[in-house]
Amino acid sequence: MSIKIPIARVVIEEDEVQAVEKVLRSGGFRQGPITKEFEEAFARFCGAKHAVAVSSGTAALHLAYWSILEPGDEILVPAFTFAATATAAVACGARPVFVDVEPDTLLMDPQDAAAKVTPRTRAIAPVHLYGNACDANRLGDMAQKHGLKVVWDAAQAHGTRYRGEDVGCLPDMVCYSFYPTKNMTTGEGGMVTTNDPDLAHRLRLLRSHGMEGKYNHVILGLNYRLTDLAAAVGLLQLKKLEGRLTKRRANGAFLEKRLGKLAGIRLLATRSETVHSYHQFTVLLENEAKRDAFRNILGEHGVETAVHYPLPLHKQPIFREEHANQPMPVAEEAALRVCSLPVHPHLAEGDLERIAQAVEVAAGMIK
Repeated sequence: MSIKIPIARVVIEEDEVQAVEKVLRSGGFRQGPITKEFEEAFARFCGAKHAVAVSSGTAALHLAYWSILEPGDEILVPAFTFAATATAAVACGARPVFVDVEPDTLLMDPQDAAAKVTPRTRAIAPVHLYGNACDANRLGDMAQKHGLKVVWDAAQAHGTRYRGEDVGCLPDMVCYSFYPTKNMTTGEGGMVTTNDPDLAHRLRLLRSHGMEGKYNHVILGLNYRLTDLAAAVGLLQLKKLEGRLTKRRANGAFLEKRLGKLAGIRLLATRSETVHSYHQFTVLLENEAKRDAFRNILGEHGVETAVHYPLPLHKQPIFREEHANQPMPVAEEAALRVCSLPVHPHLAEGDLERIAQAVEVAAGMIK
């Protein structure tokens, strides 16, 4: 069998190793000037006025929520996403209210979101799932109508654009993850972008023990700082991001062209105003049995696949008791049908053809 094609590949290059070594030799490991430089560069990349670096994507969500929510507040969260979008709200004492997703995109359904607003709703947390932008205008208009803050989860959407602008400049806050398999990485790490100077100031207080000046703690805070070691990697990864996004988009376009007309496989839609960043290339099979058979056949052909995600949030054990009886038909069906294929920028020559051929074989076998 040929070498296995992985679903993701983490690449750290020699210049990044040298940048970390330079920080190690300096002795300045903690958050410092390199982190500040990384924040400024990331803000410029997104077209945002402020960027606040933190220790993980989950920390980004937690601080964004903490800056606007009080215990008992409700926040609208899509039922189909990674758990941190909801659990970070629980960590603030807030209550996630789950919203179903659109069947053609698996992104938060604006109509269902509007129906879930109550007098206790304070915010909404749409997720740019797989690197595909939400219907930001409809969701933003709905939030404005009801006086809600918006925390956009862009953990998978570095470089995604909506109506000509990077999603990182959307109001009120946008949260990123730099986990190793994301479009860019710092090992672990995260970022919150915002155009609101008051929110940026509050986020910086919350990430560093609520300190305004050394040992002057003005509010309750935690230690969610990013290190200069991580920021040194992030700066160089950011410089390479556009090139890698170009490859992701080319890979995504190739797979869409080759797989788009195969019977039994449905591609997710991308709105005309969106420039997808292809963190994942995810397709829908007809049902769970065919999805699992499809994955087995691809595995036999040396193509690794993944399921993002096998259980909607309202069915997760931590939320099941309160939320399991609330119908989320699209999210529930998606969990049984989704399958992600390799689309990362480090695919070797010929890998895309191997992936397409394996999918064509599998599609024929599971009819």
